[in-house]
Amino acid sequence: MELVIGRVAKSHGIRGEIVVEVRTDSPELRFADGVVLTGRRPREKQNQTYTVAASRNHSGRLLVRLQGVSDRTAADELRGTLFFIDSADVEPSDDPDEFYDHELEGLAVRTVDGADVGVIAEVLHAPGGELLSVKAADGREILIPFVTAIVPEIDIAGGVVLVDAPEGLLDPE
Repeated sequence: MELVIGRVAKSHGIRGEIVVEVRTDSPELRFADGVVLTGRRPREKQNQTYTVAASRNHSGRLLVRLQGVSDRTAADELRGTLFFIDSADVEPSDDPDEFYDHELEGLAVRTVDGADVGVIAEVLHAPGGELLSVKAADGREILIPFVTAIVPEIDIAGGVVLVDAPEGLLDPE
């Protein structure tokens, strides 16, 4: 399974640097000089490899220069490219309250009262925090804030996430 570690947001400057939206806890390792990245451009099915020539933090953003990308035009062509790794290359977290997206996706969601809600389709990383995108049995998408007050229990081994949803959160619109 592929795990997204970053996405090219836009180009930066005129020398081919790109702004990467980081989706990994270890950007200093994943985007270190000389690292070979696997990436896929939007609307393409074929993966490509890119070698990091340099990376640096600038005003809270990660700027990356890739070998062979030397001007703004080439950097602009990478907009939307997703960089990813294989989930088999990731060690499980030692923290019982931390989870990787791929560990949650596919788990059944039930209320604390035992009612089936659906299955986690995706973990969304929004500016206000993480959301669980749950596909309900009737085909609806239900967005559940991924906070302890609403998601009090996660049982990876049992394949279940329990939610204590406030009134109206799980109701059809």
